[in-house]
Order: sequence, then structure tokens, then C-alpha cells
Amino acid sequence: MAGKNRGKKAKGDATGRLLAENRKARYNYQIEETVEAGIALTGSEVKSLREGRANIAESYASEEGNEIWLINAYIPPYSHAGRYNNHEPRRKRKLLLHRRQIGKLAGLRQKEGMTLIPLRLYFNDRGMAKLALGLARGKKMHDKRETEKKRDWDRQKARLLRDRG
Repeated sequence: MAGKNRGKKAKGDATGRLLAENRKARYNYQIEETVEAGIALTGSEVKSLREGRANIAESYASEEGNEIWLINAYIPPYSHAGRYNNHEPRRKRKLLLHRRQIGKLAGLRQKEGMTLIPLRLYFNDRGMAKLALGLARGKKMHDKRETEKKRDWDRQKARLLRDRG
């Protein structure tokens, strides 16, 4: 019975199996806020994801009407699906968010010039495919250099402390 007594997890935490991660997002963008969204997928897409093959590195989210869509995410065709039952690898996929969340994200995007970047694609504890979406502002070149300098200094500091004792 000890396994059933779990602590509460923060919303937007990728707790399940990680399928794809956009590692360059934190380098190219300053992430202001993260939101967890569901994805409307077909059966062959889910089976392909369970094989662990997906790429969200070049994708982004866009608002069209009162909906938010994931654009340019690559989920390869499922190898065991029939010719007519398979999906288009780079099709637009609808993100499942509450109407209030969509309104808030769309308003911030238009007012403050931000963009919606997918950060992680994963299966949650219940086996549902989820996408961690970041509301981000693009970094300038000098901001990227500053981030790199800080990362290098932290690495050197950790090395020095480890060597000292």
C-alpha cells in the first residue's frame, strides 16, 4: 500500500516516459511560463510514439480561430500499419487546452510578442500523450553568450569544489 500514497506533482511536470525533447528551446528562447496540453492523435500516431520515435525540435504552436495547433512535429509512420491506415508524418495536430488557457496564451502572444514552443512530449502516468508547451520570448545573441558564460562558470565552479574536497 506504500506505492499508492504519492505526493502531488506540479502541473506541467513530465512524470511519465519522455518521448521527445526540444533541447535547443532553452538556449534560443527565454521560457516565461509552461503549460501542459493534450494532443489529438490517431491510432497509428500513438503506436509510433510508443515505439519511441518522434521529433519536436523544429516545431511550434500556432493559434487558428479559437484553437491551438502543433505544427511541423514529426511522428514517423507506424511500420505495422496498413497503407491506408497510416498517418501523415508532419500533419497539424490539435492541442487540447481549456478555452480560458487558449485565450490567455493567445492574448500574451499578441500583446507581448511571445511565441509558443513545445518543450517535451511524453506519456503521463495514465498513458496519455502530453506536450509541455512553453510561452517564450526569443533571446538575442548577447543573451545567448551570457547564458553560455554562466553555464561554463557553473561547470568550472563545480569542478573546483569537487577537487577541493
